[in-house]
Amino acid sequence: MTAPKRLTDRKREAIIQAAISEFRASGFEITSMDKIAATAGVSKRTVYNHFPSKEELFAEILHKLWTSISAESDTVYRQDRPLREQLQQLLQAKMQMLADDNFLDLARVAIAATIHSPERAQNMVARLGEREEGLTKWIRAALDDGRLKPLAPEFAAHQIHGLLKAFAFWPQVTLGQPALPSTEQVAVIESALDMFLACYQL
Repeated sequence: MTAPKRLTDRKREAIIQAAISEFRASGFEITSMDKIAATAGVSKRTVYNHFPSKEELFAEILHKLWTSISAESDTVYRQDRPLREQLQQLLQAKMQMLADDNFLDLARVAIAATIHSPERAQNMVARLGEREEGLTKWIRAALDDGRLKPLAPEFAAHQIHGLLKAFAFWPQVTLGQPALPSTEQVAVIESALDMFLACYQL
């Protein structure tokens, strides 16, 4: 039996859910901490006790979304398994996140916020970057194991993320296109795998 959540945890969750609703409805600039507090049914002081700023709250929402959707960070390098099979699992997790409507909606909000205030984006981008490190760690481990050609792990991870995002993120976020159907998701993943392994696998 799961233990009931503490009141402070319930309030934190209510704040996050209220913020998601307000950011999606009004965007980052217009949404205020007052409005989030009212929607959550808590005081503004309670909101600030959990999140020192609106930027921190937004970054936490993106972080939470990624954690709940993607199993990427749980995939560790295995010496006894084919590279393609392992990498496919990582990319499928990434694609699952990119196909999530909540994530895409909030990504649009984040991008709009960065256009208005580039310096504000630094924390958001840093927090998201932390969640993309699963692939970098995997590449570094495969490199150390002598199964990849000499490469810069961060650069190679960025390349393969870019191959997915070109089809399954930027068209949806900037042009309002629908998420890729499952058959196209598979095709994009397989093509990215082919290109990455042809370039880097020993």
